[in-house]
Amino acid sequence: MTATRLRVTARVLGYAAMLAVLAVIASPLVFVFFTSFKHQPDIYAQPTSWWPPRWHAQNYQTATEQIPFWTFLRNSVLITSVLAVLKLTVGVLSAFGLVFVRFPGKTTVFLFIIAALMVPNQITVISNYALIDQVGLRNSFPGIILPLAGVAFGTFLMRNHFLTLPAEVVEAARMDGARWWQLLVRVVLPMSGPTTVAFGIIAVVGEWNEYLWPFLMSDDASVAPIPVGLTFLQQAEGVTNWGPVMAATLLAMLPILLIFLVLQRQMIKGLTAGAVKG
Repeated sequence: MTATRLRVTARVLGYAAMLAVLAVIASPLVFVFFTSFKHQPDIYAQPTSWWPPRWHAQNYQTATEQIPFWTFLRNSVLITSVLAVLKLTVGVLSAFGLVFVRFPGKTTVFLFIIAALMVPNQITVISNYALIDQVGLRNSFPGIILPLAGVAFGTFLMRNHFLTLPAEVVEAARMDGARWWQLLVRVVLPMSGPTTVAFGIIAVVGEWNEYLWPFLMSDDASVAPIPVGLTFLQQAEGVTNWGPVMAATLLAMLPILLIFLVLQRQMIKGLTAGAVKG
């Protein structure tokens, strides 16, 4: 087999693999989209069809009227925004300290951060719940936000990126008398835009989709985010009418999907910035 045929075969196999992955990922989303426009009897019709026999857009109105959907959306925006700002701030500052500040025990601190990455969040749920309940923060925004504000992954990501920055640029700024905050704001962060954006998107997506902890902390719609609101909608509609639930699911996905589409290039650059040090 010639080199040209090998390249063609490799390209064909690569495209086939990408199409297979796309089909696996996209098929459930396409099914949810079509189901959101189905009338209740059509959802359970046999044989099951993807294309709605009758388009029933009323599901979207039902989804926003059956529950306080816009209240859930507001809560999600508030919780996600606060957590994203907190995680970005703490993650960048802690990573900056681990890379550019000299202090004893720096390696030990970083090892503890790595260890924190290996602990599943579910393990700390009981202890966090008892603590938040004792201080009287159940069913409140602080009670939801504070236990989720850990930034082990963000610190790890930003630290590894900061290590790839040109040392001569940092040293030149120090020789010019730049203070630590000037070094961070005027030198380090301008060279770290894509990685910071990637960190921010990961934080936003993670907190927008967070379910377990807000569900445990929310007694009603006053502080519950939209993933918990979908549970309330499913309970209100019962186990048979999935049309409004699918409609609300799509509405909940749209904000994050738009953010990702706008910033996807920056995210990809940020995640691959440390692959080659130049």
